Amino acid sequence: MGSIHAYETASGGRQYRIIYRRPDHTQTQERGFRTKRAAELRLAELELAKHRGDYVDPSEARITARMVGAAWLESRAGDLKPSTLRTIESAWKIHVEPKWGDRQIGSIRHSEVQAWVASLAKTHSATTVRRCHELLAGVLEVAVRDRRLSRNVARDIKLPRKVGKERAYLSHEQVAELAAIAKHPDLVVFLAYTGLRWGEATALRIKHVDTVRRRVRVEENAVEVGSQVIVGTPKTHEKRTVPYPVFLAPVIEHLVATRPRDALLFGDGDHFIRRAKSTTGWFNSAVMEVLGETQERIEAATAAGLRPPHPFPRVTPHDLRHTAASLAISAGANVKAVQRMLGHASAAMTLDTYADLFDDDLFDDDLDNVADALARAADSSGVGDVLASLESGVRTRSRRPSSTSDPTTN
Repeated sequence: MGSIHAYETASGGRQYRIIYRRPDHTQTQERGFRTKRAAELRLAELELAKHRGDYVDPSEARITARMVGAAWLESRAGDLKPSTLRTIESAWKIHVEPKWGDRQIGSIRHSEVQAWVASLAKTHSATTVRRCHELLAGVLEVAVRDRRLSRNVARDIKLPRKVGKERAYLSHEQVAELAAIAKHPDLVVFLAYTGLRWGEATALRIKHVDTVRRRVRVEENAVEVGSQVIVGTPKTHEKRTVPYPVFLAPVIEHLVATRPRDALLFGDGDHFIRRAKSTTGWFNSAVMEVLGETQERIEAATAAGLRPPHPFPRVTPHDLRHTAASLAISAGANVKAVQRMLGHASAAMTLDTYADLFDDDLFDDDLDNVADALARAADSSGVGDVLASLESGVRTRSRRPSSTSDPTTN
């Protein structure tokens, strides 16, 4: 056990310090306790931590968050995709490091982290706030595992709720309209009918195409990180095979026949098609042109007293992935098929993402089919007779059908 000693401060006040031994038997002390009771509690806490093997030397918590964060970021460079790492590094430099970088990790309080999160939420999206919080929590978690902290004060923080934006889905006709004036019509149609992510589609090479079975093998993903295009594995690290419709076959067969095996499928075959800029790129220009033409038709139809066409939604390249899911589901594809096409980790994820597209009536029909199948299977068991007897007031004992085989022969 340690000991407690009173001492007089420079201002003439009375405080207490505790003297104890670390697990390695070296002696140390802590001071500044205003009451003897507080000193006793701290000493008991330390002794219990030593007994459990959870002791954390207070001097280890004097390292700054900047030092721990730099080491944490460096350690994640090997397992995070380049685009993800770049996003995290940006959040660290812009939001986390300026606030916490100079603070000793042991001085950070739970209430301070909660106040910081609340302040960020006033000016930034829930996604940004959650990313910044998880980054700080991850850095402090390393300190906990390294025995620099006894607990992570960034956990159990109230975070803003993410509100999903409404998805835009194109119809078959709208896909045709967009492709007709787009710079890369083959890519637009391919994305809208296969559901590949942008990086997966633009990373496809001739060798990944099976023209006989009309399949592409999704093995790589091309991601822009700054000014570079970095090729890695697909988002879920899982390779998959995705079919493409027959009307795409002539275009793809021509590309396969005229390009070497290692050439890119889309674009000029040598250079990756870059993701179009959100406002000035070729994709948005095509969307705005179709949107304008559709609006003119709507106004003309309204003026003539006719039924106007559906408005053309303001879509992004990623919305073509959602469009592929919508078109597949409307064509009767089940959840598992859509999951495999999109490369989701599970069918539950697909259902959660596109719950608005799956008609409740489809599930009702499935349930009805299950109920009918159960009824047919139980028909010979006598279950129905038992229930019928309840209505007549005369209980009957169901008889199990006798076996046609001779039990003596078994």
